[in-house]
Amino acid sequence: MATRIKTKAADAPQTMAQVQSDIRKIGDLQREHGRVSADLNDQVAKLTDAAAPMLKDLQEQVASLQKGVQIYCEANREELCGKGKTANLVTGEVQWRQRPPSVKVTGVDAVIAWLKNMGMNAFIRSKEEINKEAMLNEPEKAKGVPGVSIVTGVEDFVIVPFEVDTEVAA
Repeated sequence: MATRIKTKAADAPQTMAQVQSDIRKIGDLQREHGRVSADLNDQVAKLTDAAAPMLKDLQEQVASLQKGVQIYCEANREELCGKGKTANLVTGEVQWRQRPPSVKVTGVDAVIAWLKNMGMNAFIRSKEEINKEAMLNEPEKAKGVPGVSIVTGVEDFVIVPFEVDTEVAA
């Protein structure tokens, strides 16, 4: 893992030995961070596994009760709501809401081709955007465009502690 550093000069090591020691410490701290993260993830996985059966049972109970309430309310909608769409039942309310219209498209490429073929271009959206890759390929030409600058020569300082990567065979 690479680390970008911003530090005060007073905190900076003064010798090569101190730099080497600090890089080793950075590696040690990064590995410890990884171990703590792995332990945390292990604990989360155990808690999730332990709670999963109870959560599934609770969800099934809720779904069953919802289905029953819906069946009753559908059968008695006019009595509950009159001409409205909401019924206040003291412990909560039930509502019937019309979803807004939506468009579902399957086979996008085929639909676009058909729309183009039929001259229905109003149903096709074209997005205009700056082609930054083309500008990088022709930086001299792009520099003349107002509002465009080509950024070059930015240098990052990166520390990469040496580590041995090991893999666990599955």
